[in-house]
Amino acid sequence: MMITRLTQKIGLFVFLMAFGLTAQAQDIHFSQFYLSPLNLNPAFTGVMNCSGRVSGNYRNQWASILKGNAFSTFSVSYDQKIPVGRSDYFGAGITLWRDQAGSLGFGTMQARLSGSYSKKMGGYRSKAHYFVVGAEGGYSQRNVDFTKAQWGNQYNGEGGFDEGIPSYENWTRDQFGFVDVGAGVLWFSVFDDMTNFHIGGSYHHINRSNVSFDADGRVSMYSRISGHAGGEFMVSDRIGLSPKIVAFFQGPSKEINGGTNVKFVLGDNKQFYQAVQFGLWARLANKLEKKTHMDALILTTRFDYDQFSLGFSYDINTSLLRQATRSNGAFEFSLAYKICGPERRGVYCPNF
Repeated sequence: MMITRLTQKIGLFVFLMAFGLTAQAQDIHFSQFYLSPLNLNPAFTGVMNCSGRVSGNYRNQWASILKGNAFSTFSVSYDQKIPVGRSDYFGAGITLWRDQAGSLGFGTMQARLSGSYSKKMGGYRSKAHYFVVGAEGGYSQRNVDFTKAQWGNQYNGEGGFDEGIPSYENWTRDQFGFVDVGAGVLWFSVFDDMTNFHIGGSYHHINRSNVSFDADGRVSMYSRISGHAGGEFMVSDRIGLSPKIVAFFQGPSKEINGGTNVKFVLGDNKQFYQAVQFGLWARLANKLEKKTHMDALILTTRFDYDQFSLGFSYDINTSLLRQATRSNGAFEFSLAYKICGPERRGVYCPNF
């Protein structure tokens, strides 16, 4: 009897620890963060060379050990650039994303609106500097299927699990919704249509919503601070580099992604831009209060044709978990399409 109660308490403790860390500290993230700009910073809303942009991302992680219960994330967004005056812009966008993980189907879905204002600080069309402020607000829905949970008291003492034994646990709700608010800033400089630089930061979950599945409890979501920088630089007429870095800090967790793509411009058709990119990136992360370690190496490729961009990446797990995953991490697809209209007075922008 004492062993059964002890097993129950240990099982509940492990579940609460894992679930609590997921609920508080883990936001969605993409290895190809540069192809998911509205998830990175609301100030990227409307920052593009064309008048509109559609972006889609899909990520699948830990399938090598979780099989059908792997972490999966997808996101789709649309944003629009709206000219203001002679050289400034408004940006307006909408983002929808869904994340699901684990055997209990723990999932989050969010619908979010974002807006930005880009103010020209100096220069002219092919060489200009802009300061951008952005904000976002959304509504999230979270759910979990507690009927699929296995508790310590449901083990029959003979090494087996008996779902017919009622659990002592009683959760007051298996789904709830909450409001989420964030803001960001961005500075970018452009020197021609192929050379630019940007730096910015964002502050997500400003309102720290309650994300407890206990209706009478309180678990405040950690705010997330993000910083990022990058650029595009041509080293010859046909070859360029696209280095970028992003850092996330959320409660006790932190993550840093950095690396570069090497770009090869294809063809001589001036009307249609064609390029292929190959890259190597690294992700550093910490284990809560422990030291930062190398979590993954990321191999990427990207193909640009006119207004289309198609990206693929694969994470090679390098943490201690590689003993279970056999170094398999995550694969990710990204697709973006820019809608270009007749407006031509605008400045060149970073190529996201």
